Amino acid sequence: MALANSTTGVERRKAVDAQQPSHAPWPLVSLILGALSFIGMMVSIWMIFLYAPTDALQGPTQRIFYFHVPISWIGMLAFVVLAVASVIGLVRRDDERWDWIARAAAEIGTVFITLALISGAIWGKPIWGTWWTWDPKLTATLILWFMYVGYLMTRNYMGRTTDSARVGAVLALVGVVDVPIIYLSVQWWRGQHPTAMVGVPEAALPPSAVLTLMVALVTFTLLYAFLMVQVYQLQRLQTLAQRLRAIVE
Repeated sequence: MALANSTTGVERRKAVDAQQPSHAPWPLVSLILGALSFIGMMVSIWMIFLYAPTDALQGPTQRIFYFHVPISWIGMLAFVVLAVASVIGLVRRDDERWDWIARAAAEIGTVFITLALISGAIWGKPIWGTWWTWDPKLTATLILWFMYVGYLMTRNYMGRTTDSARVGAVLALVGVVDVPIIYLSVQWWRGQHPTAMVGVPEAALPPSAVLTLMVALVTFTLLYAFLMVQVYQLQRLQTLAQRLRAIVE
């Protein structure tokens, strides 16, 4: 009985601690990031469809490039954030915030890597004549998608436990190896994708196209940061809800 009461007391203290307002000005941060993302997206859309020149070979279809590259970048960046947060979470086991960051990065990254595959297929159909080809870069990206899905399924199945965080960290460390492989695959193996440097084909792009791509990359990075803040707060509230439910039960 004493042990049960002690356990209940610990859970209650954790629930109260999670309920305490964060010292970080999250509402202000969300407002700033949301405003910058909205402005950046409006500017990016204008530049993509009106400012950037139409490609002489691919025509208007090439404009998907300005969405596909930033989306793919976020899909890879999110997995790096996932791996870093998972490792720090293992070292600092008493600080659940890192686990919330890892889960948030995994959920957002899954969406973006899925959109990267879809936008790549839409772009590839008129240019390559097929929706999918086992190009090294595409294959490596598909493997990263499976790593994302496997991570989310494992974490959801095992719940918010120490073992779940440990297994998730292992999956994150294994999967993050695929990120540099995706980036360097066009240099290591011959495939459909052109050789790239920071997402820009070696074939010289006009300055207006390069500027459009850079603005789109910054915009999608701001959007990713905005979504991270929202999903991080959602993870915190979900943890609190589960603890309160455990106390009531």
